[in-house]
Amino acid sequence: MLKHLNSIRYMYIRSHLYGLILNTFILLSILLSMYVWFQPDWLSAGAILMFILLYVVLGFIMSLYAGFRSSGDVKHRLDYISMMITQLSRGNFSKRIYFNENDEIAAVGDELNVLGEKLEQQKDSLVKLADEKSELARTAHKAATIEERQRLARDLHDAVSQQLFALTMMAQATEKIFDRRPDKAKEQLQEITQMALQAQTEMRALLLHLRPVHLSGEPLAEGIKTLIEELRQKCQIDFDVDMEDLGDLPTTVEEQLFRVVQEALSNILRHANASEVKVEATHDQKEIFLHIADNGVGFDTEDKKANKASYGLKTMRERCEEIGGTYSLRSRKGEGTHIDVRVPVKVNEKGEKE
Repeated sequence: MLKHLNSIRYMYIRSHLYGLILNTFILLSILLSMYVWFQPDWLSAGAILMFILLYVVLGFIMSLYAGFRSSGDVKHRLDYISMMITQLSRGNFSKRIYFNENDEIAAVGDELNVLGEKLEQQKDSLVKLADEKSELARTAHKAATIEERQRLARDLHDAVSQQLFALTMMAQATEKIFDRRPDKAKEQLQEITQMALQAQTEMRALLLHLRPVHLSGEPLAEGIKTLIEELRQKCQIDFDVDMEDLGDLPTTVEEQLFRVVQEALSNILRHANASEVKVEATHDQKEIFLHIADNGVGFDTEDKKANKASYGLKTMRERCEEIGGTYSLRSRKGEGTHIDVRVPVKVNEKGEKE
């Protein structure tokens, strides 16, 4: 009930009633002044009272009628404006309203029409940008896939293919001198064995890149442990794994961190000649910390552009930056390589990672 009394229609009625009260007091003061000063015969106290009561009753009725009628048009126009705002809030930016009057309410309606037109233009622009972004994402994914395939093909040719070719040549040469020079043949067989092991290591490293990026529903920590367990069975490397439960992470973060570990292990297999590898993952309320270290040959970080692993190192850095993380590399010749990755995580009001 009180809410209805605050409507625009009742505001108009109240304004007319305020005018009636004011006019009543003015009229009463005039009549009383005439009665006191001039005392005409036709003006008596009873006549003044009767006139004022009649005036108030008729004025009250007229105020109700005039306030109700005069507020009707304004109320309808405000209802149209309210409906216009509702349509805009629901995303119907093509809605328009028009008034024949030329007053402030009509000006508000014109401004809403302009606002709706601008919002409609922005909506069209956002849809166009979304389509362009989707197309760019598909193009970028296609380009990245082609680049990765070209890289794998180049690595297969530069490493494994050449090693297999050398193995074939040395095997043929060993076969020819096997009876005449058995000592020399034995030395070459040892070299063939080493080259075969190196080619096998190269193939394992390249196969890491062909492993699916998704974790098959496993958490990141479990996926990394599974990957390292597979390498344990195939490589003569001692893996020291310390993985905390990292909780629920966004899919993009898990995929990128998993790829970073894949790339790091691939570089270690191919270039580090390491016997020990440490993989550690921890987290606190602010960030996830990933540490990968080996005791391999190491390299000069200042000259990493000339190093065969430079592309992989660049890829790891880019993956970290894509998820808002930081990437740090420390390495010296003969002292192994250490990689540190820090990725910030969001914490909700209950202190849990989102």
